[in-house]
Amino acid sequence: MRLITWNCQGAFRKKADLILKLQPDILIIQECEHPDKLKFDSLIKKPTDSFWHGDNLNKGIGVFSYSDYKFELMTEFNPEFRYVIPLKVSNNSNSFILLAIWAMNNKINREARYIGQIWLAINYYEKLFGDSTILIGDFNSNKIWDYKDRVGNHTDVVDKLNSQNINSVYHKHFKIEQGQEQHPTFFLQKKIFKPYHIDYCFASKDIQNRIRNVEIGKYEDWTQYSDHSPLIISFENF
Repeated sequence: MRLITWNCQGAFRKKADLILKLQPDILIIQECEHPDKLKFDSLIKKPTDSFWHGDNLNKGIGVFSYSDYKFELMTEFNPEFRYVIPLKVSNNSNSFILLAIWAMNNKINREARYIGQIWLAINYYEKLFGDSTILIGDFNSNKIWDYKDRVGNHTDVVDKLNSQNINSVYHKHFKIEQGQEQHPTFFLQKKIFKPYHIDYCFASKDIQNRIRNVEIGKYEDWTQYSDHSPLIISFENF
């Protein structure tokens, strides 16, 4: 299985062909327009299933299947956490829980924005966690910003997930500590000299053991389309 997350910085309908060249089985797209606005070119491969959530028709989070996997929004979904979306993903032989993430600002409660929002969400959803669990998306966070005033910082989130044997696949694969990442996923203002690693995939131990490869798109390949590069995870015997 090939799982890809990418903040496309809007207008996904014009960029779908680029990411589909990477052959995702499941694709998570942040800043994705509502499906009614997704008028793809006739030559673009159409998803077999999709899910979208947002409060702005031009910018939400979209999850697309290009395989036999189907999506079902879990009854536990709490819209208070906006773009932390719990989905049951299943086909005829397998199922797992996927939390699709786009950490957002919170103008009403500044301490609950970005990683603070994820901290509140994982505490709310922790009863869902166990085997066959994946959290993936744009976390808008890194350990280097732990000093910022939040209800829970990046390290708190990582430690909370680690306590349930849910770990970052990038850090496990490359044997790198949080905050020491060598592959940026985001370039502020698209400047190559402003690199940050803020997109993640966390997976339960049973799924971690199936990781075949982890890749991050190169700056020069993606900067004309988005300030983010895609995070690509390949699993075997999934």
